[in-house]
Amino acid sequence: MNFPGRLAVQQRVLPNYRAPFFELLASSCGEGLTLFTGLPRPAEGITPANKLQIANYKLGKNIHLFRGPLYLCYQRGVVNWLNEWNPDALIVEANPRCISTPSAVKWMRARGRKVIGWGLGAPPLTPTPLPLGEGLRVRGWSRFLNQFDALIAYSQRGADEYAALGFPREKIFVAHNSVSPRPAFPPPIRPSTFGLRPCILFVGRLQARKRVDSLLRACAEMDSTPRLIIIGDGPERANLESLAQQVYPSAEFIGAKHGAELKPYFTEADLFVLPGTGGLAVQEAMSYSLPVIVAKGDGTQDDLVREGNGWQIPPDDFDALVATMKNALSDITRLRKMGNESYRIVAEEINLDKMVEVFVRALNSIN
Repeated sequence: MNFPGRLAVQQRVLPNYRAPFFELLASSCGEGLTLFTGLPRPAEGITPANKLQIANYKLGKNIHLFRGPLYLCYQRGVVNWLNEWNPDALIVEANPRCISTPSAVKWMRARGRKVIGWGLGAPPLTPTPLPLGEGLRVRGWSRFLNQFDALIAYSQRGADEYAALGFPREKIFVAHNSVSPRPAFPPPIRPSTFGLRPCILFVGRLQARKRVDSLLRACAEMDSTPRLIIIGDGPERANLESLAQQVYPSAEFIGAKHGAELKPYFTEADLFVLPGTGGLAVQEAMSYSLPVIVAKGDGTQDDLVREGNGWQIPPDDFDALVATMKNALSDITRLRKMGNESYRIVAEEINLDKMVEVFVRALNSIN
């Protein structure tokens, strides 16, 4: 199934990991796809893609205004881009902080064309605000969402949040957030025992929010003294290596690895643990039949990590991390079954191919 027309997509930034998705989506557009983005702020730590092979790529100018909860972004050049491309449909970030979006929607509306919003959802304010503040949030979000012909949510939680604001549920599509294609290989066959000791794996950028410090301390609490492999690099590496010497000296810091370099580590591991936020490697770990432990986040993990293939734990809850790791390693037969379920989920339900299918279905539904 393809979208027969010409598609334009606006994003605030284009992270490197998102490029394969847009390339695959472009191959499903009969008249092509063009992507408009700007560059992130230096402090964001986002590595942007600098080119695309199939999709057209237009780099605009992001003007970043204010900081923290007051942050806004204006994208200079978005209307000129629409004039140049003349798309049949437009997909934009469903993010009210991007204050140039209304001008892009207005351009499409003036030509009788459709616009889809794509986003994480509309989470309630935290901490819980006074009723007046919540009322303002609901009215503001409702006005913002009503400019779209359909919405695409990253997760079921996001879809539910959009529906709770009054957007018609039949016009909301869930494209599970994915960064990995359907596995092209069968699941690894693992032994029915741990051997000398179980192997726990972490893959990701070594920064404070990943909470690798908690993982080191948690391993020290295990009865089985697991092998801990930490793959990645980043600003916290030196601090983590120093901490490991104090609390878990056997931890192995491998450094950054990518692509095929990761295969032997995923194959050797028994359990994948991500104690902090983020987690692009979770799906890749699941494609190697690994059960996973992840911290709860924005909802994108809810559909991926379930009771059948892993555990979601409260963020920054060390006791929960320790208890869950002990539970996971207490029954190897159950652990292997959960790993098989991980593989099934990414092979059949949540992968780049399925994500593109939902986008095409949403596009065809409005045309």
